[in-house]
Amino acid sequence: MRIPNIPGFDKAALEKYFKNTGMALIGKVGSLLIKMLVSIAVARYLSKDRLGIVTGGLTYVYLFSALATLGLDQFVVKELHQYPKLRDSILGTSFWMKFTASLCCIPLMWLAYHVYPAKDTPFLYVVILSATGVAQAFNIIDSYFQSEVKSKYIMQVQVAGNLVSAAVKLALIYFKMPLIYFVYAYGSDFLLLAIGYCLTYQRQGRNLLKWRFDGKLAKKLLHYSWPLIISGIMVSLYMKIDQLMIQNIAGVKEAGAYATVAALSEAWNFVPSVIVATLFPAILNARRDDPARYSKRIQNLYDLMVYLSLPVALIITFASPLIYKLYTPEYAYAAPTLSIHIWSGLFVFLGAANGQYLIAENLVKITFIRSAFGAIVNIVLNLILIPSMGIKGAAVATLIAYASSTFFILLIPKASSQGLMMLKSLFLVSLIRRIFK
Repeated sequence: MRIPNIPGFDKAALEKYFKNTGMALIGKVGSLLIKMLVSIAVARYLSKDRLGIVTGGLTYVYLFSALATLGLDQFVVKELHQYPKLRDSILGTSFWMKFTASLCCIPLMWLAYHVYPAKDTPFLYVVILSATGVAQAFNIIDSYFQSEVKSKYIMQVQVAGNLVSAAVKLALIYFKMPLIYFVYAYGSDFLLLAIGYCLTYQRQGRNLLKWRFDGKLAKKLLHYSWPLIISGIMVSLYMKIDQLMIQNIAGVKEAGAYATVAALSEAWNFVPSVIVATLFPAILNARRDDPARYSKRIQNLYDLMVYLSLPVALIITFASPLIYKLYTPEYAYAAPTLSIHIWSGLFVFLGAANGQYLIAENLVKITFIRSAFGAIVNIVLNLILIPSMGIKGAAVATLIAYASSTFFILLIPKASSQGLMMLKSLFLVSLIRRIFK
């Protein structure tokens, strides 16, 4: 893979990481294309109302996904990198922590559903999806391969799993199966990935049966990850609560239309995590050796996030009517909503980069605070805008909430400089200086 020339970063130092991340990116792009094509086919077959019913069930799973993962993934990679000889203990402890958390989420979903039920979505659908979601505990194997810089194996699992999942859903469409089968199909996506991860891990000469639980390590991981757990819950709220509020305020058909918007807009959100995973080792090295270079690399990373997300936002804004020609005519009115929602990607990209900075500086509590602020903004604006503007109102609320969450850091004195750096990137200051230099 040819390594790009990124200002402020040593090309040779990044080669290993880009080769690894290149494979991860290929896998995620391949999975994205498969998912997008199949989601369009499913939306065409189910129509707005039935798609909204399924999405209502999935929303509860997503709302509790942060609690189920315990915010462990990033810390597990760090632990495995620092203590490779403790691999079985780290993976075993993390797995059982995530598995237990996933089981605990099932009664919590029951409570959430009965406090704020998704209109027209049977609770049975939530149960099916939440039960299969327990298999996500095996995603800890992904962290192992990241620590070994061997993401190509995860790419293989993701592509294979998505191909099987796509085949199943297309078969259901071909045989005109009822809605409940699609609920099982969406639930089985978690199981397919779990099976793939386990088989791949075993094929590499590792043994799942050697995993063991370490109580002291569990306490250590929870000590570091609890702010990210709460932050993740807040992020899930302001990323997914709009879907549930639309279903209950505007109806299940509007929820189905909005589901297509969210799927298309959020499909690109994996990109910043891949890029940050590639560049951050070099940034951390600079933090240790040269503070001035560290600051410069952080600024370059923010610039890169904008350079990647801005073209996507511009293209989708103007292409949205053409994109919706792939759907049936009943979805066409959602195109302007996509043109609004896609701009939230700029703040997702910047937020992902800044989140890594906060972890590096041991400021993860700020992540929780700003995520909570974003969730509150989104809920309040949804209550105000959905009744009067429908799904467009939800998109506006999401955009404002993402921006508010990302730049909330301006109000925190010890980290406000990062907010200024992100604003500099957002307004393309570095690019303009290069042009007129």
